Amino acid sequence: MAAVRPSVYVTQRVLDVVGHVLTEHGITFEVRDEETPATPEALREAVVGRRGVICQIRDRFDAALLSEIAGSCKVIATISVGVDHIDVEAARGLGIHVTNTPDALTETTADLTWALMLAAARRLGEAERFVRAGRWTGWGLTQFLGVDVHSATLGIVGGGRIGMAVARRASGFRMNVLCHTRDPGRARAENAVRFVSFETLLRESDFVSLHVPLSPQTHHMIGDAQLQMMKATAILINTARGPVVDETAMIRALQEGRIGGAGLDVFEREPAVPEALLRLDNVVALPHIGSASRGTREMMCRMAAESVVAALRGERPRYVV
Repeated sequence: MAAVRPSVYVTQRVLDVVGHVLTEHGITFEVRDEETPATPEALREAVVGRRGVICQIRDRFDAALLSEIAGSCKVIATISVGVDHIDVEAARGLGIHVTNTPDALTETTADLTWALMLAAARRLGEAERFVRAGRWTGWGLTQFLGVDVHSATLGIVGGGRIGMAVARRASGFRMNVLCHTRDPGRARAENAVRFVSFETLLRESDFVSLHVPLSPQTHHMIGDAQLQMMKATAILINTARGPVVDETAMIRALQEGRIGGAGLDVFEREPAVPEALLRLDNVVALPHIGSASRGTREMMCRMAAESVVAALRGERPRYVV
């Protein structure tokens, strides 16, 4: 007789809190102890027959895979806010709960957005590499002249939780804050924010910070036409999703000096980063670490595990997408 498979499959390495929560509720589980995604074939083989799956943003669940697992699977819990790697509509039609981890990473990602903004504005990456290379010979009046953040205009694209958390931090820098969002009513409580059209935001902002989910509507929402509208000194910040920006167009704009710089935590074809982008001194590039504080990642793992527990009990999980 074949051995019974554990109820829950965890697609990649996670923090210990996942195991603690599942064990506490008597749920058996199997963890694939790797930090890279399985091949589509291996993922399919691993998840067929499971009652629940805990996944991450590089695990793709398309309609075909969801159809195969629908007979047994009750829930797919992703350790992320974004769900563009899962066909949510197909899952809903098949009766599979899809859950995410909203709120947990809001403040941490907003912190990182500000770190990128300051680093790009004040040329920190370039200056730090200069020191490490042993090239610094002493203070100089014209060395590494950047741009001021205080009193500048910050344009926030997307008025959700993270966008508004970024806006709140701007008050300490006495910034003029603009916002473009599809749902201004949700963000009206931020009294210091002025809601404007996308085009006005691009033309007037010294910093353009992106905080939108990836969807067909937001794919390449920053392309040649939008980059042409931005100030030649403007800095583009992206902690959302890489494909929101047309990377080829952005690289060209940076090379030609049509925008002043970029601070990027995400890329269009992660983990691949174009060599042309890495050669640019006016770019700060990070490996998708927006939510990477221990406290935040532990909270995200706990939320995903608790969602699985609820679904397997026959309850509606709190964080259903």
